[in-house]
Amino acid sequence: MKKLLLPVGGAVLLCSGPFSMGQKGPAAANADIYKSVVRIECATQSADYRTPWNSGRFGGGTGSGFMIGPNQFMTNAHVVSNANRVLITRRGSAQKHPARVIHIAHDCDLALLEVEDETPFEGLKYLEFGDVPALESQVRAIGYPVGGDRISVTRGVVSRIDFRPYAHSIVDSHLVVQIDAAINPGNSGGPVLQDGKVVGVAFQGLRQADNTGYMIPTPVIKRFLKDVGDGSYDKYVDLGITEFPLFNPAMRKALQVPENGLGVMVASVLPTGPCDGIMEPGDVLLSIDGKPVDNAGNIEVEGEKVVLHEVVERKFAGDEVALEFLRKGEKKNVTITLKAFPHSRIYAVRYGERPRFVFFAGLVFQPLDRNLYSTYGFDSPRVRKIFQNYVEDAIFKEREDVVVITRVESDRLTSFITGFKGTVVDEINGEKVRDLNHAYELLYADNLPEFITIKCNGLARPIVIPAAEVDSANKRIMKQNGIFRSHYLGEKQPAS
Repeated sequence: MKKLLLPVGGAVLLCSGPFSMGQKGPAAANADIYKSVVRIECATQSADYRTPWNSGRFGGGTGSGFMIGPNQFMTNAHVVSNANRVLITRRGSAQKHPARVIHIAHDCDLALLEVEDETPFEGLKYLEFGDVPALESQVRAIGYPVGGDRISVTRGVVSRIDFRPYAHSIVDSHLVVQIDAAINPGNSGGPVLQDGKVVGVAFQGLRQADNTGYMIPTPVIKRFLKDVGDGSYDKYVDLGITEFPLFNPAMRKALQVPENGLGVMVASVLPTGPCDGIMEPGDVLLSIDGKPVDNAGNIEVEGEKVVLHEVVERKFAGDEVALEFLRKGEKKNVTITLKAFPHSRIYAVRYGERPRFVFFAGLVFQPLDRNLYSTYGFDSPRVRKIFQNYVEDAIFKEREDVVVITRVESDRLTSFITGFKGTVVDEINGEKVRDLNHAYELLYADNLPEFITIKCNGLARPIVIPAAEVDSANKRIMKQNGIFRSHYLGEKQPAS
């Protein structure tokens, strides 16, 4: 059975180590820390990809956060995703203070908030960050989980340090620390402490296991804070390869790899990625930045075995990485320059974005991404294959967007258009469609041909629409279905 990692909305783990706070005793030191942990309430509005012209669904939830600097509160991204109102409450106070999100990183599930009036928070202790806690050491988690209104403190032991998926975006994996205490709804975003310092942010739990929670460790937190130091978040970079363990003696012999327990085989190289044109499938990676790679794909960092990608995790676009690898028994040393790869975000859940779409003569066109795929499912094996192979087959070189017909509204003009729902658009009026903006330009061109022809992937029969009937059909169908605009193409779009 597949294990599910679930982000949760609130409180839960706290450090159990002693607190060294100068002349203050443990009780006073704890009181200072508790004051700096806040309750966060969030009213949300989530996009509706089935009716992209509508405002979406309203909801809400609670979480936790903590002060790290002047008018700076850290929490999880999933606590404040899709937020249209955020309120922060101090411990022991009933007053709710309006706040706003200043930085949010969905790929590592972290966010920074600020309150509109920081006066009530002046004088509170700014929590400091420590190092990654050692295995078997005790930690305490503080927050506001379900089950009560007051602050909660729980203890746990560090049971594992691993590289695991972050449930918020689905596709991103980073360093995590597992503790033998549950992370409950409302605990998310709260600090996990050891010796009076923050060693992690509580963020998700494991549904299939009791007393198993995860926190985001300080290397991930510090990277996020360094990234937003210039006023914007630039996201993670990627090595651009997938690797395969080399345990099999026959395979090692075939690849001419010594029996020394080192090396993993490069299974694929991301097109246009940092290693494209430098490494090839079948190469054997021996070391990264001077750190030997064992045959399971692990390296040693700060005394712990972690996956080799942890080296890249701590770097930024433009940074260099030294690689040592074997190709047909010949050792090679190269230096690559890291860069972001935005095309891979097609597989990540999107937050805080309005769905893009184009409505034309009863047809609704939308770009394929994780949100759209999850909404419709898509029975067509062609759509599924294009989605799954978008990066691997470098489809992004020809299609910035994969445009899909998601709806065919009922009307006399569309009565003959059957079998096209859930298909990928290849051409409009003889031109290959590059993205949704291009589709809009072709459909709403000033000089349309007598018949608009739309060809879909895998279908021999095209859609043919008389241009003379488009305007009347648009008005009629839009009024009938409550569609108040013909398109939304994002922030930069042609005028209506």
